[in-house]
Amino acid sequence: MLVILSSQVNSQGKEVQRLLAEVAKYPGVSAQVHEVKGAIQNLTEVYLIGKTDTVSSEAVESLPGVERVVRISEKYRLIGRHRGQVDAMGFVYNGIRFDQDSCHIFAGLCAVDSRESVAKMMQALKAAGLSTTRMGAYKPRTSPYDFQGHGAKCLPYVFELAGKNDVKVIAMEVLHENHLDEIRTALEQAGNPTGVMLQIGTRNAQNFELLKHVGSQNQFPVLFKRGMGITLEESLNACEYISSGGNRNIIFALRGVKTHLADPHRNFVDFIHVPVVKRLTRLPVCIDPSHSVGKKDGGTDGLSDIHHATAQGIIAGANMVLIDFHPDPQKALCDGPQALGLNELTHLIEDVKIVREAYERRLALKGAHLLSS
Repeated sequence: MLVILSSQVNSQGKEVQRLLAEVAKYPGVSAQVHEVKGAIQNLTEVYLIGKTDTVSSEAVESLPGVERVVRISEKYRLIGRHRGQVDAMGFVYNGIRFDQDSCHIFAGLCAVDSRESVAKMMQALKAAGLSTTRMGAYKPRTSPYDFQGHGAKCLPYVFELAGKNDVKVIAMEVLHENHLDEIRTALEQAGNPTGVMLQIGTRNAQNFELLKHVGSQNQFPVLFKRGMGITLEESLNACEYISSGGNRNIIFALRGVKTHLADPHRNFVDFIHVPVVKRLTRLPVCIDPSHSVGKKDGGTDGLSDIHHATAQGIIAGANMVLIDFHPDPQKALCDGPQALGLNELTHLIEDVKIVREAYERRLALKGAHLLSS
């Protein structure tokens, strides 16, 4: 059950306390309070979880400040898009807004290999006007003999260089609960010059203990990557684990699914699921063309398959692009064949702008058609 309070009600106000006291009368029912920050106004939503069939909708609706009560039947109770909710749902982190209307490019190193590479990448981002990036400090690899990342050792200079180049958010994969402590400590020691978006990689898509841990904290937003070999439904349920811990600042990432039908690409590009995820949930949706395609092969038109895959996701309404760059892809210690060079950054940004404008024109065309019909 979902209880939506009027826009004048504060999440810490007496109306919420009165509601929680009423809910406490029902055995087996717990409540979670969440403030939805829309583009125009903020709303407070209270999720009632458990044996809610015993809760009287009429009794709850009669309480001060309650606007309406929604009975939830869909599978995704917390991340789902339910009738009666305010459509806009997103979050602001370190001054940047993420929602289903935004569009951000997170260009950077799949794996941090040296301070020099980080410095060149950060400088290129600043010159291009980007304030978001990806930086892999902890890298899970298929082979135990491959480069596993520098871990906590690289965090001080990654955060320092991000601050010097006005980079506000770094998407960074974590593999273990301890990694959150290492990131938090390194940020504090550096003076919090930037922000971190915790990335749950595809190999940890069903590591439920890790999901619950990142969900139990609200300092960092979470970028969840779809599991490479599980269904979309299973991946969305994994996001429920994060949200049920209390952290609703989640972005869902599509990164391709593992199947030999994808050959010659690394994975089967699943970006047609962008509108599906936006329809089923209120989460912003990210695409990762680098790991979907896996190679920087070019076509007869002069554009790489990675550029085309990026365009497919953007034209479908993606809100974020996670893409690999490196100052010298041939020397990259991780996923060099799929990394674009820094000389290609400006072109990629302009290409994304063109496709995003086309997507917005499609929306306007559809809106005009509905008004005339």
